[in-house]
Amino acid sequence: MSAETLAYAVADGIATIALNRPQVMNALDADMIMRLRAVCEEARDDATVRVIVLRGNGPAFLAGGDVALFHANLPNLPAMVEALAAELHHAIIALRDAAKPVLASVHGAVAGAGVSLLAAADLAIAGADTQFTLAYSRIATSPDGGSTYFLPRIVGMRKALELMMLSETFDAATALALGLVNWVVTDAELAAATDKIAQRLVNGPTLAYGETKALVNRTFERALSSQLEAEAHAFARCATTQDLAEGVTAFVEKRKPVFNGR
Repeated sequence: MSAETLAYAVADGIATIALNRPQVMNALDADMIMRLRAVCEEARDDATVRVIVLRGNGPAFLAGGDVALFHANLPNLPAMVEALAAELHHAIIALRDAAKPVLASVHGAVAGAGVSLLAAADLAIAGADTQFTLAYSRIATSPDGGSTYFLPRIVGMRKALELMMLSETFDAATALALGLVNWVVTDAELAAATDKIAQRLVNGPTLAYGETKALVNRTFERALSSQLEAEAHAFARCATTQDLAEGVTAFVEKRKPVFNGR
């Protein structure tokens, strides 16, 4: 497994996962997918990590799967797809299970599995010149990476089907209007704006973020009564933390809280 296809670094509580095949716009190959699973699981399990940032090196975030690899392996493609999709899907599950915020910072091309990875994040920021497309139908396949799970929840079922079936390209302003990204900034501002959001998150109440994320992850499968019960239990768990004690103390003392993620 080569680390060159994907760069991973942890600094000051922020884990940065940077896709690193810029010569092919970060198209996913087997090596990158296996590396992606490994680092997503590592970031999920590392207690020192309080925020995960996803980004791409070079001219794009992620231009989907490596179609040249598919073409070179047509006779064995079904078995290859099953194996690689399983690895990719472990990465997606790790991001969703991580009890900490995941921020996607995207630019250039976001296609196919790039949209899936973006949709799996908790929050997303895009450069204004970013171009998005599901792309799968262009090569006569259905989506993977969780697109069919996340997109109907984010943009609605009918719009999701339109994006998947027609594979039309849309811009960052459209992605913002659809709720696929939270913020759009100029490409020149993207790195600084991403860091600003990451810093805000890394200094936030990490355990409360984790409880909030877990509640939202389950909301569509629970009845209201069950969700309310889960909320009460989550709030009670938060009530045992140092951060909550600091938050309520800071509130009554009329000062800004200092959270340590414990």
